[in-house]
Amino acid sequence: MLTEERQQYILNTIRFKGIIKIKDICSKTSCSESTARRDLQQLEEQGELLRVHGGAKYMNSLQEEPAMNDKVSRNVDAKDRIAQQAVANIQVDDVIYLDAGTSTLAMIHHLNPGFNLRVVTNGVVHAPALADMGIKTYLLGGNLKGTTKAVIGPEAVKSLQEYRFNKVFLGINGVHPKFGLTTPDPDEAIVKKTAIDQSEESFILADNTKFDHVSFARVGDLSSATIVTDQLTPMLAEQYQPLTTIQEVKNS
Repeated sequence: MLTEERQQYILNTIRFKGIIKIKDICSKTSCSESTARRDLQQLEEQGELLRVHGGAKYMNSLQEEPAMNDKVSRNVDAKDRIAQQAVANIQVDDVIYLDAGTSTLAMIHHLNPGFNLRVVTNGVVHAPALADMGIKTYLLGGNLKGTTKAVIGPEAVKSLQEYRFNKVFLGINGVHPKFGLTTPDPDEAIVKKTAIDQSEESFILADNTKFDHVSFARVGDLSSATIVTDQLTPMLAEQYQPLTTIQEVKNS
């Protein structure tokens, strides 16, 4: 088994069970104890788990929400490839919604101003970028969340309910086969869910690090949207493809 597949098995197991033992890693993946320990050390250095005696335990916080300034520098190349794939779904005269994620922000410079698009967003960073491209832009009103620079709250939800979209494009924190699409903030989750409800088609932009993660607030089922992602491991692809439509961007 390849290192990537073995480590993905470790993460899959630890996210479902909360803990994994070194002897189980060796048994299930046919690796040596030293290899299993090395995998756990690498995953701990990446912040994925916490090593304990004889194994490791899960350390993900359901409420963890990185700030916009932190997220914008993460997985930049993957986000750009995903953004290009997402934009390929847009047609002339579409009315679309972009939420306040960094993956959706990466879509903007790939948009074609000649498509006569109408874009609604709750991202205060997104709105001026769209306007600078000459794209007709509507910014939702409501409460401004300082960390993610997203407009949320009852006013934002009420405004969204007055619109209909051809397509919506959303970022997400967690994609999970049992718990579906999740994000840390219930107020942001309601905005995302409302956008999905108001659209003909919905797209979730999620790099492969979001898979098998769970956050506090549920947005919807996996089947409620097409997931646009970068290249998945064979194990993840086999696990998720029966549950949702996936547009997978192959690494060049």
